[in-house]
Amino acid sequence: MRLLLLKHFSFDDPSVILTWAKERGCPAELFEPPSGQPFPPVDSFDLLVILGGPMSVTDEEGHPWLIAEKAFLKEAIRRGRRVLGICLGAQLLAEALGGRVYRNREKEIGWHPVRRTEARHPLLAGLPEMFWSFHWHGDTFDLPEGAVHLACSGACRNQAFAWGDRLLGLQFHLETTPACMKAMTEAWAGELVPGRWIESAGAILAKASRCAESAGHLRRILDRMLAAHAEERAAG
Repeated sequence: MRLLLLKHFSFDDPSVILTWAKERGCPAELFEPPSGQPFPPVDSFDLLVILGGPMSVTDEEGHPWLIAEKAFLKEAIRRGRRVLGICLGAQLLAEALGGRVYRNREKEIGWHPVRRTEARHPLLAGLPEMFWSFHWHGDTFDLPEGAVHLACSGACRNQAFAWGDRLLGLQFHLETTPACMKAMTEAWAGELVPGRWIESAGAILAKASRCAESAGHLRRILDRMLAAHAEERAAG
């Protein structure tokens, strides 16, 4: 299975996903939409992973490359590619499927529990009913018509959804590494203001050991996507 990762800011760290891909023998390409370069051909990958970013999905004026990325995502969906959207990526996926993206009532920053809904989906099979994940977002989205609501948190109702068996959106950051987390708290320190769902930099960094468990959850999700791809190919 060939991967294409979309990265939106310089110090984002896709190493968890790239390491998984290398171990599984899956070719992976990293592409940065803000560069303004042409997107790779849709037939060059089987799984599109859209990472997070500090920009809003709706800010096409400030980030005009979002227009091309949205068109690229819709074409990938139309062509039947598997898609995993994370944070900004989940919001882009929700919008591409007809959902609305808007400001959440409160920002959610730091380590907060995610709880699964009663809905079951094969891509989340094996994940605990409650697990800790890193969050950094101020926007949320409405579920697209036909989506399955898979997870929520105290600050944000729509934390995960699936649309069919190929498309998965995760508002939370299972891919976060200690290094990226530290860089975020330094670069965006101004967002760490007192709030019900906002932790201090010290509290966030003190829980860096949770990154390993989060990475394990993400690896299981990717394994499920790889297995589904292999089964489809075997069936012809």
